[in-house]
Amino acid sequence: MRFFYCEAKRDMKPYRTTMQYPLRIKFKILAFAPQIFLEDAQGNSIAYIRQKIFKFREHVQVYTAKDRKQLLANIKTDKIIDWSARYTFFDDSGVELGSIGRKGMKSLWKATYTVFEANTDEVKFIIEEENPFAKIFDSLLGEIPVLGLLSTVLFQPKYLVKRSGNNETVMRLTKKAAFFEGRFQLDKLSEITAQEELNLMLSLQMLTLLERARG
Repeated sequence: MRFFYCEAKRDMKPYRTTMQYPLRIKFKILAFAPQIFLEDAQGNSIAYIRQKIFKFREHVQVYTAKDRKQLLANIKTDKIIDWSARYTFFDDSGVELGSIGRKGMKSLWKATYTVFEANTDEVKFIIEEENPFAKIFDSLLGEIPVLGLLSTVLFQPKYLVKRSGNNETVMRLTKKAAFFEGRFQLDKLSEITAQEELNLMLSLQMLTLLERARG
């Protein structure tokens, strides 16, 4: 069992979640309202997102499970159309947990995101597509029956999470083959703190939501 604390507020209650890697991120492709599930290697729920229909991404709520009884975080942005929008994570008391921003023009070819420390502009991690060609072919063939499944076998988009400063790779997010849903596997490649882990967990879910809309 893992506990997440935010040092910014002493009386803040901890987030409890099992984090047995690899983690699995999945979403229904044909769903009217996008839903993202984050589970650990044992199938335990870590986080759940259900985006409201016809709503922009200015406010996304993250829960610990599908029953939506416990709110894990609010994700907010004030730049809906901006290609370089920054999405900030808050707990249910309004304490900032971190944020992620997409690098606009650069992401047109190769998806690139920046993960920031809470309450600062300090860059903690950079997330980049490992091979942008894989994303292009996966998107093109994914629209064709039968070939769509083949594309997930031949072309598996991967995203590398690297620590800013020393360029150490700490995580890899890989798309997996699946019928009628999107599946990603998250592997931890290096040690990170609990606070960094929570920030990256929320960042990668937001990335998955944004890249799902991108194609």
